[in-house]
Amino acid sequence: MTTTRRTGAAQPAGLRERKRRETHRLLAATALRLVAERGLDRVTVEDISGSAGVSPRTFFNYFASKEDALLLPYPDHAERSALSVARVVSAPPSLSPLQAVVRAWREDLECIDADREEWVTRLTVMTDHVSLLSRLIALEADDERRMIEALTRRTGLPPEDPYPALVYCVAEGAVRSCLAHWHRIGGARSVVRLVEEAVDAVAEGLPVPD
Repeated sequence: MTTTRRTGAAQPAGLRERKRRETHRLLAATALRLVAERGLDRVTVEDISGSAGVSPRTFFNYFASKEDALLLPYPDHAERSALSVARVVSAPPSLSPLQAVVRAWREDLECIDADREEWVTRLTVMTDHVSLLSRLIALEADDERRMIEALTRRTGLPPEDPYPALVYCVAEGAVRSCLAHWHRIGGARSVVRLVEEAVDAVAEGLPVPD
């Protein structure tokens, strides 16, 4: 009896979670499509929710704004961030701090490769609407702080040492540079491979390419 009740309770919870994730992705995809077609200023939350077949109230259960719907396409953002932090701390000692950070982000980069057309469009929208960049920086502030704290733990350095923040900024800069290049070439190459090549170049002292 106990096992049956637990199974019965778990199944609806699993279905609800799947529905929640599907609705999140639907709203994010709808926001991206409409903004790509019309421009950010010509799209409202009502437009997005109506096109997705939900109410504005439902939209706000998932996102604080239309900007967030564009910048947070995956429903498990918080879990991904926490996992990346844990991966930095637990990465093999043979990896440099920079390599540990990039490896921690690999799964996110693989999602970009897998959803290539969606991300090419998203980066086009972000390029066309600079105001989104300031919102992205705000959204990533906590992730940045936690990652720097993880690097501090990994290296054993005192909290006031600037090295962990430097490593984070180099890793973030490498990823942003590679994403910009990836966008310019229409996603023709793997962004994972581009980032790996960038990290190798940094490790070699950034020699001028042949």
